[in-house]
Amino acid sequence: MQITVAGKQMELSDALRVRVSEQLDLISHKYFDGALEASVTFSRARSFFTCDINLHAGRGLTLRGEGEAADAHSAFDDAAEHIAKRLRRYRRRVNDHARDLATRARPEAARQYVLSQDEGAQPAVSVENRGDVPAFATVIAESQAEINTLSVGEAVMRMDLADQQVLMFRNSATAEFNVIYRRPDGNIGWIDPAAQR
Repeated sequence: MQITVAGKQMELSDALRVRVSEQLDLISHKYFDGALEASVTFSRARSFFTCDINLHAGRGLTLRGEGEAADAHSAFDDAAEHIAKRLRRYRRRVNDHARDLATRARPEAARQYVLSQDEGAQPAVSVENRGDVPAFATVIAESQAEINTLSVGEAVMRMDLADQQVLMFRNSATAEFNVIYRRPDGNIGWIDPAAQR
């Protein structure tokens, strides 16, 4: 990690520069292994010192810590603690998100069919494990589909993002299959069989 240590209208000792570099390296490797660069600026205001740390940790993550104390070393310790606290929070959120994804149920496999209306005859549509079912349509395409376990809000968001008219999902609250669809008036319809029990 590239670390820049500077002082505004004050001279910095080599011992302070070395201590800042070592501490920031230690903090960044402990909580976030991919930190890119850090800028540490010391200044003096009347009877106390201030320290401002800007840490660019990568992928749009920039952290800022400030500290002030009677001496420069204590001001740096205060600012470094702010950075460490923010990195701990960030790491905890990343770990919680990863655990949530690991425990989330995998999508169920399904078959999706495209039917063509056949006006003349009544062909038989063969669906696995159901035998021949008389219908007024012919299967013209079939593909794999996934049925995800989602909340109703997540399902509506996914339907909007995919610009679909209908979406089947397993409701994360009830573990039942649900369907949401776009109504002709523009509103969203929701079919929930668990509501009838």
